Amino acid sequence: MGETLGAVGLFKAPLFPAIIFFSILNAAALLILLRYLLPPCQEAWKEEKVCQALDAPIDPTLQIAHQTLPYLRRGLNEATAAKTAEIIKDIAEVAAVAITDRERVLAFLGAGCEKHPPGERILTEATKEVLATGRYKVVHSTRGLNCPRYHYCECPLAAAVIVPLKCRGEIVGALKLYQTEEGTLPPQVIRLAIGLGELLSLQIELSEIDRQRQLLAEARLEALNAQINPHFFFNTLNTIINFIRTNPERARMLLMRLANLFRQTLNRRGSFTTLREELAYVRNYLTLEKARFGDKFRYVQDVPLEVLDYHLPVLSLQPLVENALHHGILPKEGPGVVRVSARLQNGELQITVSDDGVGIAPERLPHVLEPGCGSGNGVGLSNVNLRFQSLYGPEYGLKLKSEVGRGTEVVLRVPVLPLPSSIRESYRGSLN
Repeated sequence: MGETLGAVGLFKAPLFPAIIFFSILNAAALLILLRYLLPPCQEAWKEEKVCQALDAPIDPTLQIAHQTLPYLRRGLNEATAAKTAEIIKDIAEVAAVAITDRERVLAFLGAGCEKHPPGERILTEATKEVLATGRYKVVHSTRGLNCPRYHYCECPLAAAVIVPLKCRGEIVGALKLYQTEEGTLPPQVIRLAIGLGELLSLQIELSEIDRQRQLLAEARLEALNAQINPHFFFNTLNTIINFIRTNPERARMLLMRLANLFRQTLNRRGSFTTLREELAYVRNYLTLEKARFGDKFRYVQDVPLEVLDYHLPVLSLQPLVENALHHGILPKEGPGVVRVSARLQNGELQITVSDDGVGIAPERLPHVLEPGCGSGNGVGLSNVNLRFQSLYGPEYGLKLKSEVGRGTEVVLRVPVLPLPSSIRESYRGSLN
């Protein structure tokens, strides 16, 4: 049986073990710096003689590590890069520091900074090579930087060490330390750059984890708000009150469904759930809507039994179903159908939510996944889209197809891989 490929073991963890885990990661970062920056001990450990490096003052690079932690945890952008570059330049005493993403300069401080403003596209071929290969590069001359402005620009930069910045194995930017004299860079500067590249990469990755947790928290809060907002709550209660007079047994069943919906939202733990549980959540939601709208819609579920125990991020399907019902079927004249189907294809769990409703106008379709687009109180499609892209990569965003008067289809894909039995069993325990 396959499991979703993602940060399952990490996101499911309770708070206290997670704190321990992050502390270990930060300790590992410091060990990385020690590995690159402290001179090796020349003699074995002995009780009467301890390595002199441990008696020396704290290395300036450890100061950089300490001071940059709060900034890079907010992600890699112009603001955090500028503050990080400032800290590195002040403590490391290099001529210039630059930080880039994959396409543009995010920060540049020191000699030549007026020639490389933030927001400008990356010019030097040396930097582009590092971004393409993921390997650091040491450049000893201005010609080696291979800047297209070399023949007519009086840039003072003459040598540099360029290291890649990575997040979950993907190259997301580069760190560059410059000097203004051509020639061999001091070995300590090269070690400094490599160590800082490892450290900053770790902090960028932790910022993505924080962002994913924030998106999930927002999704849960929005889902809870959607259930207790006056329209949904009072309309559902009014429907139940009407059935108390005409069909007490159905009124009792609807009250149980409403309680289950609240309970499922409040009791969920971790960031992943099974497709089986997600579909049960959808059915509880639609049972309450069915009591209000009667024969206005039908729900069709086409999901093979063998895929029900695969995992996917929580609150992935209900927002898509709610969107199909309220923006596709209800505005339509006559009844309609909301359909959920799932298949395994090419190592992925592919889930489709479709309706035969009014569709989306072509000029509006490109904006549907933008944050804040649309109306209503549910978890927006943009939240689901952002969470999937953050977890699995940009190519795993929601795919929409729509035709006015014929309906809309939303497809989400979840990569699957077998996980070690220890992780699988501990995760199953967290779902109980």
